[in-house]
Amino acid sequence: MRIGIDLGGTKIEALAIDAKGQPLCRLRRPTPKGSYTEILDAVADIVREVDAQVGQQGTVGMGIPGTISPATGLVKNANTRALIGHPLDRDLSERLARPVRVANDANCFALSEASDGAAALLPDEKLSARPRVVFGVIIGTGTGGGIVVDGRILEGPDGISGEWGHMPLPWPQPDELPLPACWCGLHGCTELFLSGTGLAADHARVTGRALKAEDVVAAAMAQDEAALATLARYEHRLARGLATIINILNPDVIVLGGGVSNVERLYQTVPQLWKKFVFSDVVSTRLVKAKHGDSSGVRGAAWLWPLAESHRD
Repeated sequence: MRIGIDLGGTKIEALAIDAKGQPLCRLRRPTPKGSYTEILDAVADIVREVDAQVGQQGTVGMGIPGTISPATGLVKNANTRALIGHPLDRDLSERLARPVRVANDANCFALSEASDGAAALLPDEKLSARPRVVFGVIIGTGTGGGIVVDGRILEGPDGISGEWGHMPLPWPQPDELPLPACWCGLHGCTELFLSGTGLAADHARVTGRALKAEDVVAAAMAQDEAALATLARYEHRLARGLATIINILNPDVIVLGGGVSNVERLYQTVPQLWKKFVFSDVVSTRLVKAKHGDSSGVRGAAWLWPLAESHRD
């Protein structure tokens, strides 16, 4: 049994899966708003509850909105700020009396889709057809990314591989200048344009109408001209952003997750648009929608322990 934990700002989700990836138990609890210790206790409690419900102990992997610094062993870059500066994996391992693996939530998303999701080997495909390089994209409240190569997360020496949300939006257009300031301290970050929040902000800036991203998309589907124009600008920006990823990584598959990934027309429009920006005569990279939807992150956390490895690692 493998237990995945998705630690978010509002909820903690736990999922236990068997060796074939089939769910055994799923639990959700609110994320404590208090101290680091309260969060640790809540995660440990939900893992023990899963153990009790299934009747055995499982390996534990956890996805967090941040990463553990290889240099210090402490959490950095986390939206849940109570985690920053703490040895989360070691502290949780001590509470549960077993090893714990922690990774960035976007990396867990990419691993899930590469392991048994939209970028996995299909039953009728030959092993040689298995995608080797997968880039997982989260376009929701924020914009994140993760890289999986040959079934393993590529984290890099500083644990920040795939952080395309804080790369500058490439080939900026006149209507995108001057580049807006980002909370990270720089200007023009991709997250400002390609998150759901960014889509809504762009619509409000151009039209003067404040709508949520999903409402802008719904209006576009109803043929509202202003919303259609907003969605077209978004698609052009997404194509430019992903073209840069293709130029650097040339992944076999790019998988989209997060709320904006549910816009079906992206999968036809964006690959047509990115051709102009990819430095190649052909573009073989496929753009696909996540198979496991909102559950992909917690599944990927469980798969931080591959089948060949024991929890006695």
